[in-house]
Amino acid sequence: MAFVREWPRPVAAGFWPRAAQEAASAFQPERSGELRRLRAGRASVKRPKDGVQAIDMKVRLVRLKTRADFLRVAAGRARAARPGLILQAAPRPEGTGATLRVGYTASRRVGNAVVRNRAKRRLRAVAATVLPARGNDGMDYVLIARAGTGQRPYSELLADVEGALRQVSRPGRKDD
Repeated sequence: MAFVREWPRPVAAGFWPRAAQEAASAFQPERSGELRRLRAGRASVKRPKDGVQAIDMKVRLVRLKTRADFLRVAAGRARAARPGLILQAAPRPEGTGATLRVGYTASRRVGNAVVRNRAKRRLRAVAATVLPARGNDGMDYVLIARAGTGQRPYSELLADVEGALRQVSRPGRKDD
């Protein structure tokens, strides 16, 4: 049996040149040696010349998924309302390994499923940008979409989240 180095280009190559290039790149054969090392868990780690491995210090956002977590955060009474969103916060319960947890929600008042999903995607993007830098470790946050979240400019959403975080983390804060 003959070994094939690469798969033939799709028939669509003649009709859509740009799409054909992208499609053909998806059919390239995998490098078997690298694939075997990755599957065996022996992927090579590139180390700097001084021998110290670089450590990524990014804070990992873990999603809140259970209804009990959402209810616990809502009962925490730390909330801030902005034109683009509502932010709720509560201390994380003991025994949770995550440093920063966040949940997203959008009710039917926001719009139909397409609008709600778009609003939640935007909230996820804003949270990934702001929370690792400005969020407090040991806290759970819930971002609730409002009717204008999907159409609000991204820079204003960023400002909304930053202002809401400042309000929630203020020591003598007043609840809305």
